[in-house]
Amino acid sequence: MVHVGLIPLAAGVAVSEALDAFGVRARLKWPNDLVVGEKKIAGLLAEAVSGGEGIESVVLGIGVNLTLDPVDAPATLRDTATSVRAETGRIVSPEEAAAETLARVAVWYHALAREGAAPVLAAWRARSVPWWGRPVEVRAGQSVIRGVARGVDERGALLLDLESGSRAALLSGEARELRLAGD
Repeated sequence: MVHVGLIPLAAGVAVSEALDAFGVRARLKWPNDLVVGEKKIAGLLAEAVSGGEGIESVVLGIGVNLTLDPVDAPATLRDTATSVRAETGRIVSPEEAAAETLARVAVWYHALAREGAAPVLAAWRARSVPWWGRPVEVRAGQSVIRGVARGVDERGALLLDLESGSRAALLSGEARELRLAGD
């Protein structure tokens, strides 16, 4: 399987395009969230299955908030989550969302297989949150890495310039932008 590490990024572009079709402009937050402003509207997980020959398959899980109403949402979600309905007033059925999303995933999967990393990375970068040159923090298990976000490499790894002067290339973790108080 070629460029397997980029499948999550390709899927993120696909979900972002599907949301466009419903009137929502979502940004991609490395590695697996889609946000509108500061609020999460969708997320995805990719799990690779490997065997003796390496990666054999990748399973994608994609979740899109379709009808969450922030007014009726639990207090813990009011400031952190949104939905297609909250952003547009439009009710999109799960079947319609799945059909649009799967159609876009197929397009980007075939583009990745046929054309390689370049088009996926260009599309992902065009839709990503504007973190480049800003301080971020990535949590991976018990580790916390802070640095200045510089982009993603040809594998989809997040590139961080560290205080030590070295560069880290992270393939997974939970990333967030660090801000000064009052920002």
